[in-house]
Amino acid sequence: MSVLETMDTPVGKYAPDFELPGIDNQVHHLRRYLEKFRAVGVISMSNHCPYVELYVDKLKKLQAEIGREGFTLIGVNGNIAQNDPNESFDNMKAFARSYQLNFPYLWDSTQDVTRSFGAIKTPTAFLIDRQGIVRYKGQVDSTAQQPSSPEKAYLKNAIVSLLKEEEIRLTETEALGSSLVWRN
Repeated sequence: MSVLETMDTPVGKYAPDFELPGIDNQVHHLRRYLEKFRAVGVISMSNHCPYVELYVDKLKKLQAEIGREGFTLIGVNGNIAQNDPNESFDNMKAFARSYQLNFPYLWDSTQDVTRSFGAIKTPTAFLIDRQGIVRYKGQVDSTAQQPSSPEKAYLKNAIVSLLKEEEIRLTETEALGSSLVWRN
């Protein structure tokens, strides 16, 4: 594993636009999602991260509950597959089938998009409004940090506030999870 300086997209700034291949063999453009949805959640993911496994059912439930209201999730795998075959595109397809993902799962083989967002852990959530501005960044919820405490649904609360055109009270939390593996 190597450490690589990431760029960062802070809350309140434009999210980096991207074109990435999905497991559906289509190319996905962030701009097209922003034209279609009122809010987009980009989640840095991995095929073998225990934290992603902890959250995948919650993410599917979130997509099912709020997707009808003009929201979609997009999973992005930015881990390098060169040193870990578990992160290959074929294994992304197997992961999506196994977990029956109900949202797109995209491959960032160059890691450029992942670096541009500033993701360093999986999962990290980025909530983007229709204008392309990042409105929330961080944890999906508080259960990874405090499993025995009542859940604080950071991402869901931010999505609901954004869709209601209300102020998002907590716009950033520190991402917790597995460190991304960068290419050398």
